Amino acid sequence: MAVDLPGLAQVLEASLDPTQNKQAEIAILHEEKRPNFSLSLLQIVATHTYGPTARLASALYFKNYIKRNWTDEDGNHKIPQNEVTAIKRELIGLMISVPPNIQYQLGDAIGVIADSDFWERWDSLVDDLVSRLTPNNPTTNNGVLQVAHSIFKRWRPLYRSDPLFTEINHVLSKFGNPFLSLVQSTDALIDQNQSNKTMLLQLFATLNLIVKLFYDLSVQDLPPVFEDSLPAVTSLLHKYLTYENNLLQTDDDSDAGPLEHVKSDIFEVLELWIKKYEDAVGVHVGQFISSSWNLLTTVGPQGKNDILVSKALQFLTAVTSSTEHAQAFNDESTVSQVVERVILPNLTLRDSDMELFEDEPIEFIRRDLEGSDSDTRRRAATDFLRQLMAKFEGMVSTVVLRYIDHYLSDYSQNPASNWKSKDTAVYLYSSIAARGTITASQGVTSVNNFANVIEFFQNNIAGDLVSDTGVEPILQVDAIKYLYMFRSQITAGQWQDAFPLVVKHLGSSDYVVYTYAAIALERIMALTNASKQPVIGRATVETLSAQLLRHLFGLIEKDPEPAKLQENEFLMRCVMRVLIVIKEAVVPIVDEILTHFVKITQISSQNPSNPRFCYYLFEALGAFIRFSAPSQPDKLENGLYISFIAAIQDDVQEFIPYIFQLFAALLEANPSGSLSDYYKNLIPPILTPTLWAPKGNVPALVRLLSSIISRGSSVIAQSNQMETILGIFQNLASTKTNETYGFELLESIVANFSPSMLEQYYPTILNVLLNRLQHTKTEPFASRFVRLYHFISAKDDKGLGADFFIRKLDQVQDGLFVPLYLNIILPDTQKLLRPLDRKTAVISFTKTLTNSVAFAEKYKKGWAYTCEALLKLLENPPIPAATEDTIVEQDPDDMSFGVGFTQLTTIKRPIRDQWPEITDVKRWVSEYVRATDARQNGKIGSFAQDRLPAEVAPVFATYMQR
Repeated sequence: MAVDLPGLAQVLEASLDPTQNKQAEIAILHEEKRPNFSLSLLQIVATHTYGPTARLASALYFKNYIKRNWTDEDGNHKIPQNEVTAIKRELIGLMISVPPNIQYQLGDAIGVIADSDFWERWDSLVDDLVSRLTPNNPTTNNGVLQVAHSIFKRWRPLYRSDPLFTEINHVLSKFGNPFLSLVQSTDALIDQNQSNKTMLLQLFATLNLIVKLFYDLSVQDLPPVFEDSLPAVTSLLHKYLTYENNLLQTDDDSDAGPLEHVKSDIFEVLELWIKKYEDAVGVHVGQFISSSWNLLTTVGPQGKNDILVSKALQFLTAVTSSTEHAQAFNDESTVSQVVERVILPNLTLRDSDMELFEDEPIEFIRRDLEGSDSDTRRRAATDFLRQLMAKFEGMVSTVVLRYIDHYLSDYSQNPASNWKSKDTAVYLYSSIAARGTITASQGVTSVNNFANVIEFFQNNIAGDLVSDTGVEPILQVDAIKYLYMFRSQITAGQWQDAFPLVVKHLGSSDYVVYTYAAIALERIMALTNASKQPVIGRATVETLSAQLLRHLFGLIEKDPEPAKLQENEFLMRCVMRVLIVIKEAVVPIVDEILTHFVKITQISSQNPSNPRFCYYLFEALGAFIRFSAPSQPDKLENGLYISFIAAIQDDVQEFIPYIFQLFAALLEANPSGSLSDYYKNLIPPILTPTLWAPKGNVPALVRLLSSIISRGSSVIAQSNQMETILGIFQNLASTKTNETYGFELLESIVANFSPSMLEQYYPTILNVLLNRLQHTKTEPFASRFVRLYHFISAKDDKGLGADFFIRKLDQVQDGLFVPLYLNIILPDTQKLLRPLDRKTAVISFTKTLTNSVAFAEKYKKGWAYTCEALLKLLENPPIPAATEDTIVEQDPDDMSFGVGFTQLTTIKRPIRDQWPEITDVKRWVSEYVRATDARQNGKIGSFAQDRLPAEVAPVFATYMQR
């Protein structure tokens, strides 16, 4: 049945309404099953009568539909080929004709299609784009260039490779010269339309896309077509870097206009070129240095110029990193001018900064925080100053210290009025004192030669931290931030005095002050010395923990509106850190903490709006479970059940992967060793296919199901749920994305169900695995298969073993074991990297040599090959990893959040050693072989003598004689 376009448009529009989106999404999913659904979405986008909201909703859904359905993991199209062809035929023309907000959505969809199909399965695309370029129609050109940017910007984060350069060369061969022709015609049109505002705005949109494409096309290498035209290209870039036209000025001082955007992007291109292609562009840089200096010394403090100023400073930072170009600043009077006319105006707090501090404090913090990726004037000025310091430390230090003294003197004359002078002085000192990279874990790890950060703190900053009244909040923030930045330079003894002062500022009424206190406390509690010992001991934190947690939860819950409650991830991160540090000391206050966690989880689940807050919430819950559940399992299980189950029932997709990890952690922490009704009741819902459909749920569900199996195999057997679980394994193992989790589940099944229970299922299991090995083998899959073989082979005392595996394989196909063993198991065993996997392989091979009837009687050459493989493993014997209680954390800035799986590090499942009693594998092999040989009246020794090559036999003999 054809899609009902008006009806579909209506539910698409409803999907953007928070009060209707759930029902609308269900209705749209039903429509997805109809033929030509994707083309119906594009038809709605193209039809003006449906209105802007429905058209935008349709473009959004089309983008997400393409992301989910364009190709499978092997790159094969999932939607019918006639739809694929039609989409490629229609999409470019449609994108050119729609408004910009819809263009962005379709552009993202084109980027997804290009990821899999461009250029070899869409080799007509560039020709199509070039054919649509015009010398005088900016509206059409903008659509074409937006498509091109959507495709070519994919190259920005990629590593160099031959296929990538083949694609780039394909594009440049067709697009390079027409692109430069468009640059010339656009420049001419701008000159012809100096007084036509409407046309100028369209042409500057074209120019903005042109500059972005200069970046895209040269991000991997400078194209020859650009290099041959560098004088003309750099002249044009310089022209528009210095271009002014009142018709392009915006009335709003806070929002950047077309001029600011174009100039900012030009600086970004210049920064790229000077960093990567200085040999080619170096001779053209001088004019841009002069122009950037003029811009920085004349541009106003308005917010609309912030990105432009930041990009100009980043360009100068890149220029200064070049020894040749840095010489332009190698003069004390020049440095003085730079500091006075460029650095200080962009470091000093503006009225707009203070408005942000007061009206949007969380945004102020995110922009101000060291390590933020925000393009702020302060950060860019700091980076430029630090680059100058790296080149001319003594001279720059002398100049800047004079300004610092001046500002401190100005402050001392009238502290109440001149507090901004002190803020500038502290910021300046922090900027030049730090050397090298400021790390997330340690802060500033090295300071410049002149710096005495402790003395400066004691003389100029400590008073702001100690005083209870009369200090400007921004100076209190400066004091806390100074400690936060230079935390590694402060001794443990000094921290004993400073730590309570920072704790005190959690009680501040000012949002930024108490948040910075939480940020600093969290990092200080995580700080370790050279011996990996905490600088702030557990005992110190324990004495304050109840007060700290009570206060932090109070700040988080101050406003119960979901978005406001989740706004401040820094407070929740501090909660997490306190719980990690105090460990089991949380037990006396479990009831109070549990109440807070349940409340926050319930409120947040109504509308998860801050992924980082949610991540820290569940990491904190993980720490809470890890350290308190072993002593009070029932209390935590019952206390958390309602809020967890509600989130699952309400399909809060952002929470579900976390919740299944926490359910698994609760079960694993329960000391009873049995499976209570609490978890028995979870089995039917977690076996439903719909829960396994989202990829983000799979790792957590496998962990939870494996934990249930380890305690409740008899329950599963009695409930006839084995075939359902094996069906889940089969689905997981059949895809590259989930193959690892399929093996994890299978190993849990093999380890916990008796061979007799699984007897009838082994042929099917092996068929699934062998089919993958034969048709879609991957290195990870082969490695996991080998691990599984050794796992089974090593457990001959549990009714398994090499002979068991051979018998089951023979049921699939007689004679299959020999090629499998010779071509996959033996060679890939040597590729195993994890010590535990290599240890299992050693045990497996040893038991094969000593206990296997098949290898003793049928596979005599295989016995020798196995012995050689064992000896090769023992050349570098696996050493079991020491059990460690340390929580190794991920840096959230390196993580991608969203509807997917994020591992909780506080409850990361420890690697389980099935043979913990074997600590010295060489000794164990020797003892096991000798004992078995004695029990079998010297049979092993006889095999070695008869079957092993002359050069191998003596090596094996050493293990029999130890």
